[in-house]
Amino acid sequence: MFGIHDLGLFIVSGILFNLAPGPDVLYVVGRSARHGARGGVVAALGIGTGCFVHILAAAVGLSAMLAASATAFTVIKFVGAAYLVYTGLRMCLASGDAGGPAAEAGPARASHRGVFVQGFLTNALNPKVALFFLAFLPQFIDVHSPDKAWAFATLGLILDGTGTACNVLLALVTARLAAGFDRGGRARRFFSRGAGALFVLLGVRLALADRA
Repeated sequence: MFGIHDLGLFIVSGILFNLAPGPDVLYVVGRSARHGARGGVVAALGIGTGCFVHILAAAVGLSAMLAASATAFTVIKFVGAAYLVYTGLRMCLASGDAGGPAAEAGPARASHRGVFVQGFLTNALNPKVALFFLAFLPQFIDVHSPDKAWAFATLGLILDGTGTACNVLLALVTARLAAGFDRGGRARRFFSRGAGALFVLLGVRLALADRA
């Protein structure tokens, strides 16, 4: 279909990629620990929605432009890095118990909207994800296919679907572990601030990275 080949290998490779530690995984872990399972799932859905930006970009060729233009890549890279650092600092400096039953009531709705938007931006503003799509997806598309845009879109949706499923499962497991070890909210704060610190490091690393 659309010149796609080795679909099984693509799915397995995509799952392994989605399980690798990175900004998305750390964000889900941090939000699951702090906001519980619901907050983690919302974070996963935000990340999955952000991935649609890269799917569309890959399908219409914007990722190729990003790869070819050093200026465009640098601008997006620093915007994404700054946002990772900002999000990480907010996670590190957050205080209080946001994971208990009361936190899942009315005020949590606004909080969950913020978690969703942050998840969206964490993925959408990461140029490394765009370049991964550009480097990874063509390996499973016939070079002579007349439907390359549709092939990119199809593979991107599959990758996004498996990634979202992995992140939802990660959110549920993390929330359960955090709740099991929680004593007065300390475990939740530890998970959240630890993930926030790693977010800051990833932002710095992204800012210093080249396009390789």
